[in-house]
Amino acid sequence: MKYLSTIVSIILISFTGAKIARAQVPEDWQLGFQEAATPVMERIVSFNDILFWMCVIISLFVFVLLGILIFKFNRKANPTPTKRSHNTVLEILWTVIPVVILVAIAVPSLRLLYYQDRAVDAEMTIKATGYQWYWSYEYPDIDAEFEITAVMIPEEELQEGQYRLLETDERVIVPVDTTIRMLVTADIEDVIHAWSVPAFGVKIDAIPGRVNETWFRATKEGVFYGQCSELCGAYHAFMPIAVEVVSKKEYAEWAEKAPEIYGEKIPETPANIALAEPR
Repeated sequence: MKYLSTIVSIILISFTGAKIARAQVPEDWQLGFQEAATPVMERIVSFNDILFWMCVIISLFVFVLLGILIFKFNRKANPTPTKRSHNTVLEILWTVIPVVILVAIAVPSLRLLYYQDRAVDAEMTIKATGYQWYWSYEYPDIDAEFEITAVMIPEEELQEGQYRLLETDERVIVPVDTTIRMLVTADIEDVIHAWSVPAFGVKIDAIPGRVNETWFRATKEGVFYGQCSELCGAYHAFMPIAVEVVSKKEYAEWAEKAPEIYGEKIPETPANIALAEPR
C-alpha cells in the first residue's frame, strides 16, 4: 500500500506539473525544478509549464488517434480496407498544424535565449575560472586584486546541516537584487568545465582560452548550490559551486574586508587541492 500511494502521487504530480522541490538544493525523488531565485529561472519555469501542457495534449491526441486506428480499422471490424491513396485536406492539416506548433514553441524559446544571453546595465562583474577540479573567482569591480579559490569540503569534514558534494570552503558572495555579469572561462592548460546553478537558471561552458558571458539577478537571500555540468575528468562530480546571496549592506561590508582576507592567501593549484579529492 505504501509503494502504491507513492506511485499514485508521482503520477498525479507528473500530470499536474507540480513541483516537488522548493529549496536551493536537490531533493530525493525530485521531479521539478528547484525554486526560481532569478528572473531568468522564473521565465524558464513558466516556459517549461507551457511546454509540459503542449506535450500532454499532443500525447493524448496521439494515443486517442492510435486507439481509433486499432479498434475501428482492425481486420475484424473493417474486413474490406479502403483503397483511398491520399487526402489533400488531411495532408495540408498534418503539415500546417505541426508548423504552427513548432513556431509557437520557437518564438518564446528564442526570446528566452536572447533574454538570458547578456546582462543589460550590469551593476557588477564576477569572473569564474574552472580548474581540475575546483573554481576560482575574481571581483574586477573591487579596487584591490585578489582571488578566491573554492574547493569542495570532504565528507568527513562537513558540519551539521551542510550538504554532501555541494559545500565549498569558500563561497561566492553576491548582493541581492543586483544585476551581475558572470565571465566564465577555464585555465588555458585545463579542460572544458561548465558553471551551473540550477536555481539561477544559469549554465555556461568554461572553455580554456575563451571567456563566455552570462548574468543573473538573485531576488532572494540564501545559499544556492550548483556543480560543474561538463564532464571534466576523474573528479568531475567533486567540483561544486556555492553562491551566498546577502543584503547589499552585508555585501558592502564583505567587499571592504575581502582584499585583506583573500589578498594574502596563495591561490590553490592542482598540486595542493587534496581536499577536493574523494577519500
